[in-house]
Amino acid sequence: MTIKPGDKLPDVTFRAVTQDMPEPKSTADVFGGKKVVLFAVPGAFTPTCHRNHLPGYLEHYDAFKAKGVDTVAVTAVNDAFVMQAWAKATGGLGKIEFLADGSGDFAKAIGMELDRVAAGLGVRSQRYAMLVEDGVVKVLNLDDGGKLDISGADTLLKAL
Repeated sequence: MTIKPGDKLPDVTFRAVTQDMPEPKSTADVFGGKKVVLFAVPGAFTPTCHRNHLPGYLEHYDAFKAKGVDTVAVTAVNDAFVMQAWAKATGGLGKIEFLADGSGDFAKAIGMELDRVAAGLGVRSQRYAMLVEDGVVKVLNLDDGGKLDISGADTLLKAL
């Protein structure tokens, strides 16, 4: 079942990117008692994700914070070391929280897994953005297919 506004996020553990070694963080650690913008990409360094999706959230980071958002986070079905390299390469380290969902546990738990096995990419996450308050989904913007027209930073910022 796909998650929807009003639903509580399931208890899953990410690997959060830090300057040094990744650290485990549960959904309660990331979302508990906080207002969080979470966006998901099919993969770090993939063309649309790297050139279009993440840059919008970096560009509007201060605007999200001005709207009372505690954390802006991104997740992908990549290991923590790939996410760490992506954070450093984009200048996002220290601003956006990069959450590795290496085995796709979070994507599967919220019904957002994307089967890209035939393309040689394995199981990934669908492209979406959500506003989460204290672990409860308030807004969910899900893109259709490979497009980036609903889950971008501009659209989510307008919803706040």
